[in-house]
Amino acid sequence: MRILLIGAGGVGDGIAKVAAERSFFEVMVVSDYDLSRAEKSIEWIRKRHGDEVAAKFIPAKIDASNAANMVEMCREHNITYVINAVEPKFVPTVFSAAFTAGVGYVDMAMSLSEPHETDPFNKPGIKLGDAQYALNEQWEKAGKLALIGMGVEPGMSNIFAKYAYDELFSEVDEVSIKDGSNLVVKNEDGEEIFAPSFSIWTVIEECLNPPVIYEKDKGWYTTRPFSEPEIFEFPEGIGAVECVNVEHEEIPMLPRTMDVGKVTFKYGLGSDFIDVLKTLHHLGIDATKPVRVRSASGPVDVSPRDVLVAVLPDPASIGPRMTGKACAGVLITGKDKAGKDRATYIYHVADNAETMAEYDAQCVVMQTAFNPVIALELIAEGQWSGVGVRAPEQFAPKPFLELMSASTGYHQRWFAQERLPANPLALP
Repeated sequence: MRILLIGAGGVGDGIAKVAAERSFFEVMVVSDYDLSRAEKSIEWIRKRHGDEVAAKFIPAKIDASNAANMVEMCREHNITYVINAVEPKFVPTVFSAAFTAGVGYVDMAMSLSEPHETDPFNKPGIKLGDAQYALNEQWEKAGKLALIGMGVEPGMSNIFAKYAYDELFSEVDEVSIKDGSNLVVKNEDGEEIFAPSFSIWTVIEECLNPPVIYEKDKGWYTTRPFSEPEIFEFPEGIGAVECVNVEHEEIPMLPRTMDVGKVTFKYGLGSDFIDVLKTLHHLGIDATKPVRVRSASGPVDVSPRDVLVAVLPDPASIGPRMTGKACAGVLITGKDKAGKDRATYIYHVADNAETMAEYDAQCVVMQTAFNPVIALELIAEGQWSGVGVRAPEQFAPKPFLELMSASTGYHQRWFAQERLPANPLALP
């Protein structure tokens, strides 16, 4: 397997560092628009693992907005799989470039949604991933695999849901992804600051778009941002966090292949974080359409959201100033194999102190980074196979979970915690 990694930011850097510990691939081209970021990742690998391991990694400059550039690089390096680790806005270009080059494809965030033109808070328009699923037949005919949504959420969360669906439940009433943390980022003076642990571009997409909900008897529908707040008790000392509905890929993904009563995604944002996002929206700073700005060198057209990306701390750089843990998990309710009520929370926790010590990278990006590498190792070994545009839950979950947690695998522990069916939001 020969891999082209597009994007060497926080998650891309983490992917390269995780991959350096595995032997299933021949070459990984680490590419970025900023060549120095790719070179920095590979230099870290050299210092940690030596010249022999680092020799498998090749730095390259790439433009994720230029399909021809990516196709050329695939052919130059005889690539077999592309990992897309750049902003979701580049998904259409990278996705099409991989198809044109005739290589496999993996991403962690899917094609963007568009709200309903006349009734955005009740009806979905174009859902997350719709543009990719629509090309399934083309990928099938080409005999190539596009594995979409293979990060932590979506990705690992889909695997957890499928494992519960297959192994633990006879009937699933609801799959509710619950994401929360007690992470804190402070500045040089020790003051807590607003510093999202992943791209503010993605934060805005997820949190300010109308959240999508799925119910079996209603199909997909939407609601208003930050709706239906609830207090969820997260494990491993994180504690009670208020969670609200946000838009997320699992909701349009899971009902396509799983018979479930309801699918939701609730994110523990906190009131201060929500207030900042609301303010950005009211001021129009979340907009993507360029506006004309006067500058000393003359007028320029700039996207307000791109300005936010530029002025906020780079998520890849905040690890040393971050403390706490991040929990990604799935609460499944329904009937167990014997027909009794059951509520199970399957989760993974990443501790920032541990990921900084092991990978010199903050915990949220590392919690995402190991998943596409595990998936590609399963594909390389023939444990996962298929063609077309496919999601993680369309593959056997056990091999993934075994490799994820094995001492000879990725050393990432996951847990299935039983909750009281009458009150699944609280710790038992």
